[in-house]
Amino acid sequence: MFDSLKDKLQSVFSGLGKRGALSDSDVDAALREVRLALLDADVAVSVVKQFMESIRKEAVGAAVLKSVRPDQQVIKIVNDGLTEILGGDAEPLKVDVIPPAVILMAGLQGSGKTTTAGKLAQFLKTKNRKKVMLASLDMTRPAAREQLRMLGEQAEVGILPEDDKQTPIQLTKRAMQSAQLQGYDVLILDTAGRQSIDDGLMRELAEIKSLSNPSETLLVADALTGQDAVNTASAFQSRIGITGIILTRLDGDARGGAALSMRQVTGCPIKFAGVGEKLDALEAFDPARMAGRILDMGDVVALVEKAAEAIEEEEAMRMAQRMAKGKFDLNDFLTQIRQLKKMGGVGGLLGMLPGIGKMNKQLAAAGVDDSMIKRQEAIILSMTKKERVSVGLLNASRRKRIASGSGTSVQEVNRVVKQYQDMARMMKKMGSKAGAAGLKAMMGGGGSPAGLPDGSSMDLDAMAKQFGSAKAGGLPNLGGMPNLGGLPPGINPNRKK
Repeated sequence: MFDSLKDKLQSVFSGLGKRGALSDSDVDAALREVRLALLDADVAVSVVKQFMESIRKEAVGAAVLKSVRPDQQVIKIVNDGLTEILGGDAEPLKVDVIPPAVILMAGLQGSGKTTTAGKLAQFLKTKNRKKVMLASLDMTRPAAREQLRMLGEQAEVGILPEDDKQTPIQLTKRAMQSAQLQGYDVLILDTAGRQSIDDGLMRELAEIKSLSNPSETLLVADALTGQDAVNTASAFQSRIGITGIILTRLDGDARGGAALSMRQVTGCPIKFAGVGEKLDALEAFDPARMAGRILDMGDVVALVEKAAEAIEEEEAMRMAQRMAKGKFDLNDFLTQIRQLKKMGGVGGLLGMLPGIGKMNKQLAAAGVDDSMIKRQEAIILSMTKKERVSVGLLNASRRKRIASGSGTSVQEVNRVVKQYQDMARMMKKMGSKAGAAGLKAMMGGGGSPAGLPDGSSMDLDAMAKQFGSAKAGGLPNLGGMPNLGGLPPGINPNRKK
C-alpha cells in the first residue's frame, strides 16, 4: 500500500536525518522533494498546491525542539498535513437511525461495488452488531444478483429474493418493505453500474435515492484508476450527491493519488478501504492512521484490532493455562500459526509496524512472505496425532515421510521441529515465572502494546531465519510479543536498543 510514495518520502526524510540542524534552504529543498513525490504519486495538482502551502507555513514557523531530530520534526509537519487532506477525523457510517437504515451503493461497473456490498454487510454484522439485508437492484449485469446472493450467504446476512420481472424501482420498494417487516437494522442496496457515467444511470440512481431516502449514499471507486477515480467521484457528487467513498483495491495501490485527492476534490470523506479479496478485507478509513502508514510510522491500533479479532478469549485462556503447566505441543504451535493467518499474514502484520517500509527490499531478498505459513502448516498437518503431541517420536524415517507428505525437505522439517522445541522451552520458562495470568495477557487477553519497536531496528538476518522464508525454510515463533496475540519474537517490544 502506497509503496512508491512511501519510498520517496523516506528518501527525503533520511537525508534530513543526517543534519544536525535545519536551515531555511534545507526545508525548502525537502518540501520541493515532497511536492515532486506527491505529483509522481498522481495526487491532484490542486491538492498538492494546497498541501504544500499548508505545511510550508508550519515548517517555517515551527520552533526547533532540542529533543527532536530535524527529520522527525519535518515528518510531524508532513504527517499533520497528510491527515488533514485525508479528512482529519474519521467519520463513521450513519446507521444508528430509525430502522432500517438504507445504504445506497453506487459506482461504475468493474469498481468492485457488488463485492464491497457483501464486505460491508459482513462488517456491519460483526463490528456494529447489526441485522443486515442485501438487495440487488442490478438488472443489467446477469451475474450481479447471483454474486450478491452468494456473498450474502457467506456473510450469513439476509438477502432479498430475486424477481426478474420487477424494475429497480419496484425492487427498491419491495426491499424496503421486506426489511421493515422482518426487523432489519440496515438495508444495503446494490445498484447497477455502467462503463461510464451516463444520464440513464444517473436518473435511475436519483429516483432510487429519492424513494429510499438513504442515510448513506456511498460511491465505490477503484483506487488503482488514480485520478479517473477522483473525476468519477466528482461527477457522482455533482449529479446525485454522495455522503462517502469506499476505495477498493487500496492494498495494490503503490502510488496513492486517489486516496490523497478524494476528500479535497469532492468534499466527501473516505469511509472504508478495500484491502484484499476476502469478505473480511474491509477496513474503516481513519485519516490519521492512514497518514501514519504512508509515512512508515505504522498502524499499531489496526494491529491490536486484528489481534483482538483473531484470538478468542476462551482459546487464549486455554492455551495460557496449558503453557503455565508446561504443556505446549505442535497442535498449539499450529493454532498460533493460524492466528497469524487471521491477522493478515506476515505481510499484513509487518506493514503495520513502524519503520518496516525502510526494509522492503531486504525483506523481499530474505524471502519473508506468507508462503512460509503454508509450508509450516503443511509440515505439521503431515504428522500423526501422536507425533504432534510427542515430538520425541520423530525419528529419521518419520521425518522423511513428513517431508514427502508436505512437499518440503527433511531440512525444513528439522527446522520446524527445532523452532517448536525452542518455543516450548521459552513457554515453559515464562509459565513458571508469570503464571497463567501473565500468559493470558501475552496471548491477547488485554493490555496495551506499549513500547512497540521501530521496525528499522530489527535484525533482518534473525528475522529471516525466524520467519522461515522460502530460503530459510521455517516459520515464526509467535509467542514472544505480549498483548498482541502472539507476534513474532523478532519484533520484540522489550528489546534494548
